[in-house]
Amino acid sequence: MSDNIAIKVDGVNKSFKLPHEKVSSIKSAVVNFYKRKRTFERQEVLKDISFEIKKGEFFGIVGRNGSGKSTLLKLLAGIYTPDSGQIHVNGKLTPFIELGVGFSPELTGRENVFLNGALLGFSRKEMEKMYDEIVEFAELERFMDQKLKNYSSGMQVRLAFSIAIRAKSDILVLDEVLAVGDEAFQKKCIDVFEKYKRNRRTVILVTHDMETVKRFCSRAVLINGGEFIDLGSPIEIANKYSELNQIPTILDTGKLPKSHNIEVETFSTNANKTDTFKQFEEMIVKIRWPKDKNVYNAGVSVYSNKGEYVFGANTFIDDFKINNNCIIYRLTLKLGEGRYFLSAGTFLDSPEKKVDFLATGPAFQIIKSGKAKGEGITILDHKWENSN
Repeated sequence: MSDNIAIKVDGVNKSFKLPHEKVSSIKSAVVNFYKRKRTFERQEVLKDISFEIKKGEFFGIVGRNGSGKSTLLKLLAGIYTPDSGQIHVNGKLTPFIELGVGFSPELTGRENVFLNGALLGFSRKEMEKMYDEIVEFAELERFMDQKLKNYSSGMQVRLAFSIAIRAKSDILVLDEVLAVGDEAFQKKCIDVFEKYKRNRRTVILVTHDMETVKRFCSRAVLINGGEFIDLGSPIEIANKYSELNQIPTILDTGKLPKSHNIEVETFSTNANKTDTFKQFEEMIVKIRWPKDKNVYNAGVSVYSNKGEYVFGANTFIDDFKINNNCIIYRLTLKLGEGRYFLSAGTFLDSPEKKVDFLATGPAFQIIKSGKAKGEGITILDHKWENSN
């Protein structure tokens, strides 16, 4: 394995045996134990997963609930072993898979700080030096001599996170940290993430928050139904994750379609196909789909190259009736300089009933026009007035 690789996952498979016999009492457990034939169902959780994580990379693992993310993290942390395949870890790895694991509810907050510190490999003297910072970060100065069982879940998470981020390791694994805690706590998590990224710490982040993925991750992997779907830039993976949650056929099959039944093209006002437009120019978007598809509505959205949602419109909002398998959408480009891309969807009689969805459509560039005054992602009409 190359020296610049922090983790290599090579053809990993993992499954569990699910017993068919139901155990509801000691008696039933004894009876089932002495049965000659015990039946199991094999649940394949991960199937031939392969990818690499580079040193200094902020790497995202994305997937719907039940996709196998937690099992993958436990494999990376060495809690589970793969049925086949290999995982190579280059350096010391600290998993924050479940914040607060190792806490004792009968001990005080103060005692739990030192207990968790010991589990992370810190000496008593090291923890004494860090204690005030830990408590200040968790904002629990008044509660440290109370037993942990009297803490709220949010207080426990703040304390656990404050201890965990002190760990001395080469690789950090964070599982759904932003899914718990209040807004102030999440802001502190964001600050820690920004520090990690500035310092080029190797971080593996699992989250359902695609804005966090796009903001911090340099790359991300998408898994679904235990299978590898794609590996790429945060924007690409975030869009495919959104697509995965929006298309009913994907929910059924657990796989992304290899191709779309939507054709989306962009043209400038002079009818020449182009990917470069001037500010205030009119963009012509042509959307086409197979004639055998029942489509009653369509929509188009504009995103910045960073994945920021700029604008969207559809035939529901505009009360436009479709009577063919091809429509034209005209858009005046009041946008700042930069790169953008389109997404498009076709629907039946309601936005919930999607026919097809193209998350990452044509990309285009906006170049400056003399008409544009101001800065930013959009151009807003404005004026100045003198006042007494």
